[in-house]
Amino acid sequence: MSRARTRAAVGLSVVALAAGAMTGAGPASAQPKAAAAPAAGCSAAYKIQQKLAGGTTWTMCWRYDSKAGLVLDDVSYQPKGETKPIKVLNSARLAQIDVPYDDGSVEYDDLTGFGFAQGLVNLAPGECPGGTIKSVKVPDSWDPQHPNVNGLCTTTRSRGHAYRMQGDSANKVYQAQGKDLLVYTVNQVGWYEYMTEWRFQDDGTINMNVGATGSLSYEDYDAGDGRGWPIGKGATASATSHTHNVFWRLDFGLDGSSKTKVEQYDSKVSAPARGQEAPSAKTTRTKITKELAGDYKTYRWWRMVSATGKNKDNHARSYEIVPGPTTKYPGRSFTQHDLYFTDYNKCEQFASNNTGNCAAGAGKSVDKWVNGQTLTHPILWMNVGFHHIARDEDQQPMPVHWQGFSIAPRDVTAMNPLTPDALAAQNGHWEPRS
Repeated sequence: MSRARTRAAVGLSVVALAAGAMTGAGPASAQPKAAAAPAAGCSAAYKIQQKLAGGTTWTMCWRYDSKAGLVLDDVSYQPKGETKPIKVLNSARLAQIDVPYDDGSVEYDDLTGFGFAQGLVNLAPGECPGGTIKSVKVPDSWDPQHPNVNGLCTTTRSRGHAYRMQGDSANKVYQAQGKDLLVYTVNQVGWYEYMTEWRFQDDGTINMNVGATGSLSYEDYDAGDGRGWPIGKGATASATSHTHNVFWRLDFGLDGSSKTKVEQYDSKVSAPARGQEAPSAKTTRTKITKELAGDYKTYRWWRMVSATGKNKDNHARSYEIVPGPTTKYPGRSFTQHDLYFTDYNKCEQFASNNTGNCAAGAGKSVDKWVNGQTLTHPILWMNVGFHHIARDEDQQPMPVHWQGFSIAPRDVTAMNPLTPDALAAQNGHWEPRS
């Protein structure tokens, strides 16, 4: 283990020793309200269930994997007006953090090669305001006598306006402040501390983010080839630039079925025709029936469509994939595409340096698994890159830099799940009441 990662094994074993077997929590009066029934498929200890102020309930199970860290299973969403939960995901987790350095000296696969899961750290009560910190038993802990870490926070956060509508009159303003269920862990790998954050909004949106913070390694100020950025006084020490390629793996189970359909949408904008005032746009749908390595383009997007469920307007439920800012890393074959759709294979667990027990010749990275197979149970692999060229402001400590994406409900409900009762009749082509 060279320079930036030399602190991982020693530093985190100390953290594990300090963890003991205690369970920490935020102030009892401010803890999220617990729903009465446990999530399906897991005991109460591994259940997360939260009803948000707008009437939406999120339910899921959690577990901790020896390499992927936090895994969320059986994720369902029940907005007000729905008689039962709507299943969204079979499972969701990180699938790799690949970190190549610009000078070509090293490349780290943090999940499968550098103890990401074992680097789970204790959270202080102040880091989980109004929430609960759960104790996590870390598999293959560096300190087997003390494997329990108070490292999983579940709480709620405000996000600002969920909507605002004044309409034709200033006499009535409809507005609501949005609430999220926040689930997160912090894992230390070398000098970096990764915040793995899952936000479940009251409107059905799920946000997946990884924030990198901690420290710049003082052992890394050796970019003598001119690729680094000067840190500190003068130009005597240059921090080595590097890339964080973060992968997520989502297994959709919309309405309880894994036979989700994948659709791609592309829009073409044409110059104004004679007599028109503006350019026109035409959108076409392509059904993705075979495995795909996909790339974002202007006016392109994808959605995952339920094979069995429809909303009250008789429209197929789906979730749209909403990308975040990304810097695509061209140095490796598995980072050259923004997303991948592969057919489910139990052994395909990590986007690179895969440790699943796949057959000989199957390949060790996600790009090798896109081979024309028909999609019957599609798995989404999302790749979001960040090129980290250090700056003076990165010390000390380093501000969090985030990377991630979202999935947003598209026709999951017939109307906005937060619609106020006074507007419930205004669905589709409605007419004002006399």
